[in-house]
Amino acid sequence: MKLSPRLLIAGTGILALAAAGCSSPAGPQSGHPDSPSAASAPAGSQPAGSSSAGSPSERPAGWSDATSAASGGGMTALIEAARNEGTLNVIGVPASWANYGAIMKTFSKLYGIRIHSIAPGDRSPQEVTEIRQDNGTARAADVLDVEMSVAVADSRLFAPYQVATWQAIPASQKAPDGAWVQDYGGFMSVGYNSARFGRLTSLRQLLGHGFSRAVALDGNPAQANAALYGVMMANLALGGTANSIASGVAFFRKLKAAGNFVPVLATTPLTIEAGSTPVVFNWDYLNTAAIVGQPARSWKVFIPAGAAVGEYHAQAINKNAPHPAAARLWEEYLYSQARRGGQNLWLEGGVRPVEQAAMIADGSIDATASHALPPAPAAAVFLRPGQAASAAAYLHAHWARTVG
Repeated sequence: MKLSPRLLIAGTGILALAAAGCSSPAGPQSGHPDSPSAASAPAGSQPAGSSSAGSPSERPAGWSDATSAASGGGMTALIEAARNEGTLNVIGVPASWANYGAIMKTFSKLYGIRIHSIAPGDRSPQEVTEIRQDNGTARAADVLDVEMSVAVADSRLFAPYQVATWQAIPASQKAPDGAWVQDYGGFMSVGYNSARFGRLTSLRQLLGHGFSRAVALDGNPAQANAALYGVMMANLALGGTANSIASGVAFFRKLKAAGNFVPVLATTPLTIEAGSTPVVFNWDYLNTAAIVGQPARSWKVFIPAGAAVGEYHAQAINKNAPHPAAARLWEEYLYSQARRGGQNLWLEGGVRPVEQAAMIADGSIDATASHALPPAPAAAVFLRPGQAASAAAYLHAHWARTVG
């Protein structure tokens, strides 16, 4: 399940990303499939703003091979083909995760396409295993939502595709051919009960006597991705670099010696409600008051100065998708900037959409949902493959005997 700690495999890579900025931001997509003009267009017509095939003499690609809506004959042709397929198989996306319930319901209502949710609790490596096992059958997943390590390692299984809003996605957050494209993510943060602890401005405060058995991670950092990034955030806050996580491990050793580190997995709001994890290191989109079930007046979130570290998930289309047109229409919808398009609905669910910078610039952002998250840091660290592997290896070797 997406809310569970993601297991790490030492040596797997996480691609270097960019926290903010966007080259050639796209304006509002008036002809995008979830805009009123495209949604109401009769089959065979061409919605305003959508692309058509290159020239009358060019034969459109089959949807299994189409690398864009234009290459397959245009958006109207894509919508018609997807509706004719009638089904979309998704995998590893619980309805409660990142507003996927609303996203799937809206997509189905808009296009009349039934969504079959396969193994919503699957983690990224399991999604790929399912793809390999079921390829060639109608039950195979059409699309995946995976961590970057899996997106990069298994990109040969995915079909290159460029959505209509391609230019609004920073170059560093997509494969050049569109085999995978980052979709949403966030930054590691500290959530805490300000009514009990006052205002936190530095991680060093957590070493004080008032934080006895209060500080928790979302899992074991030698096994869980979120916990690793929590240790890395502490590492950066204390002057370390992304090339070595040792300072972060040393910080948690001090927390444990002070009696302030609690080895309770802060994976649900229940531990916060019970008071057993009143200070939590977790992704900012999982640390908001609404998500953890705490009053906004007392539950606060902060990202330590100079210690912003981020990560994004990615979308990919199964190269052997049994419903190739529906798969591509789904991607078009997810990357739409329309008010009820995927980007704003992800934001409404508390995660940061990849086109957020472009949407702020062109005014298509849901301002209320955007302001509900902590301000995005001006600069952030995104671990390169070697840095992620080095951090994982160090934790495997040192965490158990140093912190336990």
